[in-house]
Amino acid sequence: MKIIIAGAGDVGFHLGKLLAHEDHDITLIDTDEDSLNHAANHIDVATIKGSSTSFATLDDANVSKSDMLIAVTSSEETNLITAMVAKRLGAKRTIARITNSEYLHAREVLDMRRMGVDEMISPQLLATKEIKRLLKEAAITDTFEFEKGLLSLIGITIDEERPLCGKTLEETTYLNKDFKFLTVAILRNDETIIPRGNTRFELGDHVYYIAKPEGVESVLQLTGKKQSKKIKRLIILGGGKVGFYAARSLSHKYNVVLIEKDRDKAIEMAEELPNTLVINGDGRNVDLLEEEGIDTADAFIAVTGDSETNIITSLVAKKHGVQKTIALVENMDYIHLSQNMGVDTLINKKLIAASFIFRYIRRGEIISLTNVHGVDAEVLEFVVNENSPVTKKELKALGFPKSAIIGGAIRRGKAYIPKGDFQFEPYDRAVVLTRPECISKVEAFFR
Repeated sequence: MKIIIAGAGDVGFHLGKLLAHEDHDITLIDTDEDSLNHAANHIDVATIKGSSTSFATLDDANVSKSDMLIAVTSSEETNLITAMVAKRLGAKRTIARITNSEYLHAREVLDMRRMGVDEMISPQLLATKEIKRLLKEAAITDTFEFEKGLLSLIGITIDEERPLCGKTLEETTYLNKDFKFLTVAILRNDETIIPRGNTRFELGDHVYYIAKPEGVESVLQLTGKKQSKKIKRLIILGGGKVGFYAARSLSHKYNVVLIEKDRDKAIEMAEELPNTLVINGDGRNVDLLEEEGIDTADAFIAVTGDSETNIITSLVAKKHGVQKTIALVENMDYIHLSQNMGVDTLINKKLIAASFIFRYIRRGEIISLTNVHGVDAEVLEFVVNENSPVTKKELKALGFPKSAIIGGAIRRGKAYIPKGDFQFEPYDRAVVLTRPECISKVEAFFR
C-alpha cells in the first residue's frame, strides 16, 4: 500500500514504526525538519518538508496514487483540511485525528465522508475507553476480552516469592494441568520475551496470559494475587478532556470524585457533570488527597497534562492502599519504564491512537487488535478462512514464527487453549500475540 502520514510527531512516528516492518510505501509530511530527520534516521520512510494542507506538498507526495492518507498533526483544523484536500486529489481513504468530540457525535449530520473525511479518531476518547477497560479488575495490570469474555488477555506482576519464581515454564506445567491459560509474553527490564519451555520466571516480571474465564482465577492464585473487591469509588485527578470524558463515562457506574486545580474549570465541570463530585484543589497536595478520602478509594486515575504529576500522585495513592492506579503520560519512554515505577498501568493516548489507526491497514482477516502497554507486541484476533494455511496441519507442524504465539481459539462459542496437536477449522477465531516485525508472516497463516 502507498500510505501518506501527515504529522511526524509521536503518533505519526509510532505509526510509521509499526508499518515499517511491512512492504508499504510510506511518505511522512511535516513542517518540522528535525522531526522528519529523526523519523528518517530510525524508520524506512520517505519524508517531505511542507504543510500537508498545501496542494503542492500533497502533489509532491503523489497523493493521487495513495491508498490511504492519515492526518495526525497536533492541529485538528490541519488534519481535517488535509483529509478533505487529499480526498479531492484522489486519495482512496482518509483518516483524521481530532480533538473535538462533537465531530464524532455529529458525523452523520455533517456527512464527513461526503466532505472527504472517511474516518476520525479522538485520542482523548480512545484513552477514556482504555481507562474504562482497565478498571474491570484491580489486581490485573492489563486486561482485554475476546468474544465477550470467552477468552481474556491479562497481565500480572510477579511481586512475591510464589511457585513460579525461579522455575522454567516447563517446570510449572503441573500448575496448569487442565490447560486453562497460556503464558504468552513476559516483560522484563524493558525487554519483551515470547516465552518457550526453557524460559525462567523471575521476581518482578510482568507476565501476560491468555485465559479462559475459569483460568483467570487460577492465574491470580498462582501469582499470589487475590480476586480484588469490586471497584466502587474512584478519584480522577485532572479536568482536561480525558478527565472530563472519563468522569462523564464512569460516573454512571462508579462513585466518582474529580479534582481540578483551575477554579473556573472546576466550576464549569461541576455544572456539566451532575453525577460527579468536582473538587477545586491541587492534587499534588497529599493533605487534600487525604481529606478527599484517598484511603477509601478503590482506584486512582491521574490524567493531568503533566506526566510527572500523574506518576507521583499515583504512587502516593498506591502508598495509601489504593488497589488500582492508572497514570496518563505524554512521554512514550515512560511506558517502557512502567514495570519498575510502582504504578499499575501507564497509558499514552498517542500510542493508543497509533495502534487504533494501525488496524485500518491490516490485510488479513483481523477482527480486533490491541497493544499491551509497555510490551513490544500486538495482540490480534483472526477469523480463520476456509483455505487458511493454519487449517492444513496441527500447530506443532505449522512452522509458526518464534516471535509470535497462538494463545487461544474460539470454536462455535467454546474457548480453547490450543496445544501442539490442535488444528484450526474454518471460521474458528484465533488470538495471537506477535512482535511487530512478525505481523506479516503471522497474517499469511490466516489468509
